Amino acid sequence: MTSTNQDIEQLLLLCKSSNQRAQLEVYNRYNKAMYNTAYRIVKDSCKAEDIMQESFLTAFTKLNTLEDTKLFGAWLKRIVVNNSIANYNKITKQNEVPLEHVMYKVEDDNGIEEDSQNSDKVKHIMSVMKTLKPNYSLGLSLHLIEGYDYEEICEIMDISYANCRTMISRAKESLRKKLVQTV
Repeated sequence: MTSTNQDIEQLLLLCKSSNQRAQLEVYNRYNKAMYNTAYRIVKDSCKAEDIMQESFLTAFTKLNTLEDTKLFGAWLKRIVVNNSIANYNKITKQNEVPLEHVMYKVEDDNGIEEDSQNSDKVKHIMSVMKTLKPNYSLGLSLHLIEGYDYEEICEIMDISYANCRTMISRAKESLRKKLVQTV
């Protein structure tokens, strides 16, 4: 076990006893990655910030339900994704359109790594992804960026396995066509 894993396990033990300094340290370690995860789904900076903070509150209050503290990062990310999807579904039901078309944040931990050679390509692909149908964009973000498999996407988006595979396949093809058109 690495010292980082030991550190986080010790911090989480302190968090369980409501130690605010430990909670702040855990927040500081994970907040950027969790913000970026939320932002890629809701595409609104303020909402992503709110979702991230609500997710940390949920995690700290339900920390006793986490069986393996080594899985804290993945567990927290799942809370963020679920909260983001709930927000996304709420907006979709209200037929709201995102107010801004801002480039996705690029993250160095639990997200896309940015380097000088790939930066422009990544930005271009991400901007083209935003032009896809909302369910295509969401499905591709969950699959390609967040790394969820089809079963997890089915749960998150509340669709069947066959619909998920079809949607991801069509989304990829739609993305390919749009990328070819913009080259």
